[in-house]
Amino acid sequence: SSGINAEWPLRPGFVQGTSTHAVSVNSDTTVEEIKERICNIEQVAYEDLCFHYAGVPLEDDVMLNDALPNLATIVASGKLLGGKVHGSLARAGKVKGQTPKVAAMEDKKKKRTGRCKRRIQYNRRFSTAVSQFGRKK
Repeated sequence: SSGINAEWPLRPGFVQGTSTHAVSVNSDTTVEEIKERICNIEQVAYEDLCFHYAGVPLEDDVMLNDALPNLATIVASGKLLGGKVHGSLARAGKVKGQTPKVAAMEDKKKKRTGRCKRRIQYNRRFSTAVSQFGRKK
């Protein structure tokens, strides 16, 4: 039969660091073992590496076979100083950086709104109205 059956001892998975690495997981493989492998490949200190799956940090003593589905991708990231940070810092300022600079417009008077606009409209139409082309006002 094609594919991977339940008796197969190794399960494939992926770790996404600076590049994506394919890893094989046994039934007793822990996060700690995979973390050590990735530290050697990525040349990172063990204490600085943090593993996440689906946004949840993985503890070192967790068995990967129990915690993750087949072909799961674990995200490896460096620890940051301070509190929790939302989003990837690699994409910080992305929108501002790629937006073209537009020359500033000349100062225009802002339009009047509300009661002031209605007052001006009334005065223009009724108070100082001059008959135009024979229409009744």
